[in-house]
Amino acid sequence: MMTVSQRWFFLAIALISGVFIYLLQPILMPFLLGALIAYLGDPIVDRFEAWKWPRALGVSVVFAVFTLLSVLSLLLIIPSLIRQIELLRGFIPDAIIWFDQVLVPWLTNNLGWELERLSTEGVRHVVQEKLSTHGGLLASIAKEVTVSSFSMLVWAANLLLVPVVSFYLMRDWDLIIERIHSMLPRNLEGTVTHLARESDEVLGSFLKGQLLVMLALGIIYSIGLWIVGLDLALLIGMVAGLSSIVPYLGFIVGIGFALVAAIFQFHDWLPLVYVCIVFGVGQVLESVLLTPVLVGDKIGLHPVAVIFAIMAGGQLFGFTGVLLALPVAAVAMVILRFAYSGYKGSHFYHAGQ
Repeated sequence: MMTVSQRWFFLAIALISGVFIYLLQPILMPFLLGALIAYLGDPIVDRFEAWKWPRALGVSVVFAVFTLLSVLSLLLIIPSLIRQIELLRGFIPDAIIWFDQVLVPWLTNNLGWELERLSTEGVRHVVQEKLSTHGGLLASIAKEVTVSSFSMLVWAANLLLVPVVSFYLMRDWDLIIERIHSMLPRNLEGTVTHLARESDEVLGSFLKGQLLVMLALGIIYSIGLWIVGLDLALLIGMVAGLSSIVPYLGFIVGIGFALVAAIFQFHDWLPLVYVCIVFGVGQVLESVLLTPVLVGDKIGLHPVAVIFAIMAGGQLFGFTGVLLALPVAAVAMVILRFAYSGYKGSHFYHAGQ
């Protein structure tokens, strides 16, 4: 049982941590990303240790493989992705004109919806100005990034810090966990350890498994839309895969974007059927194969909890809050379960029986 002084102590720690996160959020990104990589890589390093490998060697192998895969993925994906983003220069203005000149009149005449017409010429001018051929999208991004040389240096330093932080955290992960464990009050050690293990199971089953599901769905959707012949196949497939961090959201977002893109590219109904088949196959594979195999039957985070956690984290702490959202949500869910179990066994709940 937690004493009154311990409750005040942990409450103070939580409040101070929140204040520090709020004040230091501009510099926390590389440390949080490094911690995420270390968390994902630690089980693999532990397996190497079980094979009698020195931990430093296991960390080096994991880190080298992860770096190699990341670099190869960037070299293969980024050029194609940039070309597809450039295609949006023509797609976005055409979509806006179609919305204003076709969809809005149809809704007005058939459903009686009174929607305000868009200034299509103004929107087209803005889009083409931002994505003009003079340098394209990369030039626009580079211009924004290099406005300040100091900002550029900070951005580069943060990027370089991620592998450094992840390497050292992965090397010392078990030592850090052991030291935290040794600092726990002895009367709370068993309960906190139990809650920490449950939190790790929830976060691990969701995060590690869902990341693999997201990757697999992104590949499935991209290849399927490429077979259909959609110009924006890679871009839409990646967006759908990333959106799949919330179950079913990737399907909804992906099929919506793909259908709109297919309408403007093909001007025929048959490709729309093929797009639906691609996302139908992806959804079936996710339900019967990917999620059962990669995530397993452990209880993860509810989709509504994921949406709320990400939005709340982003609102409170920006990108730092987004990175912290899922770990905090996993711990909060485990603590709420523990509190609910205690409430069901309390005298307050059973009063009058």
